[in-house]
Amino acid sequence: MNHIDELISKLETISNHPQAAVLSYKRNTGKGLVGVMPYYAPEEIVYAAGYLPVGMFGAQKPAIAAARTYLPPFACSLMQADMELQLNGTYDCLDAVLFSVPCDTLRCMSQKWHGKAPVIVFTQPQNRKIRAAVDFLKAEYAHVRRELERILQVKISDLALQKAIHIYNENRRTMREFCDIAAQYPQIFTPTKRHAVIKARWFMDKAEHTALLRQLIDAVKKEPVQPWKGKKVILSGIMAEPNEFLDIFSEFNIAVVADDLAQESRQYRNDVPAGIDPLEQLAQWWQDFDGCPLAMNTDKPRGQMIIDMAKKCDADAVVICMMRFCDPEEFDYPIYKTEFEEAGLRYTVIDVDLESPSLEQVRTRLQAFSEIL
Repeated sequence: MNHIDELISKLETISNHPQAAVLSYKRNTGKGLVGVMPYYAPEEIVYAAGYLPVGMFGAQKPAIAAARTYLPPFACSLMQADMELQLNGTYDCLDAVLFSVPCDTLRCMSQKWHGKAPVIVFTQPQNRKIRAAVDFLKAEYAHVRRELERILQVKISDLALQKAIHIYNENRRTMREFCDIAAQYPQIFTPTKRHAVIKARWFMDKAEHTALLRQLIDAVKKEPVQPWKGKKVILSGIMAEPNEFLDIFSEFNIAVVADDLAQESRQYRNDVPAGIDPLEQLAQWWQDFDGCPLAMNTDKPRGQMIIDMAKKCDADAVVICMMRFCDPEEFDYPIYKTEFEEAGLRYTVIDVDLESPSLEQVRTRLQAFSEIL
């Protein structure tokens, strides 16, 4: 196994076994764990407290049973999976959980959470492009900071926050570079491997993830770029799981050269801006961020952002990974669908359901779509 394979394998292990990864981190460092519910949270505040932020993006093909008592069947499978993991004790290792509430299901989840870890709820304003939004969110983040200090019995200084912002921005920049490099080497970074490298950052110290990523990028750059004879696509939506879903792309020689996924590149699309007030800087990030239906913008720039992304990556098409029962994503679809058609950008829509993915239907749909392309 060469150095590239070793690095990818290490990140794949973390991505595929997140509970083992974070528990190992806790044993080895003595630091605690704070869960971060989807989708956007000020992880830097947790990091500055000396705790590891842990992404809570459900599980791949979970068995949903107990969650039915608390959530209706039309709640998205991501929330169903998170509720099931909480009820079966998987999240008992967490010291606290951060909840943003950008959709009705998350708002409901924050009220129904019965885990051992205390819940901290905050609201990100949807009228985002005004000064009052920054002031409001700064006050919300101050609340998060106070609650973390109270629950974890720590003090979170401005200096620690600025250091955390620096570490996270470095990871964001490195992630963007990785995505550009991965697009040039689809023979190395299959859709599943690309996803694993990105997903691992949810269960690692960001500084450690950046260091591994830096090694990986430097090693890959030494390899010659080979021509890709298959098709190239961009993924858009909340997430693209389970792994078997992404394996189907490889079956039909389809490379993922970029993404617009909430679990992936939307997290590191923008850096936190520089400044002297760390909470205001974090609040400003939310105002600057665009292209997600969970971050309201009446200009609806998402369609054009993806069109520009497709031109940059020379992508053949866009695959919309539509999380079943995700209202914000479904409401956004008719707008960018029209823009894709006007721009001549080809696309297809595939349902994503963590609980019972219809992989044979996905296989048939992707096979047909690859033949059309």
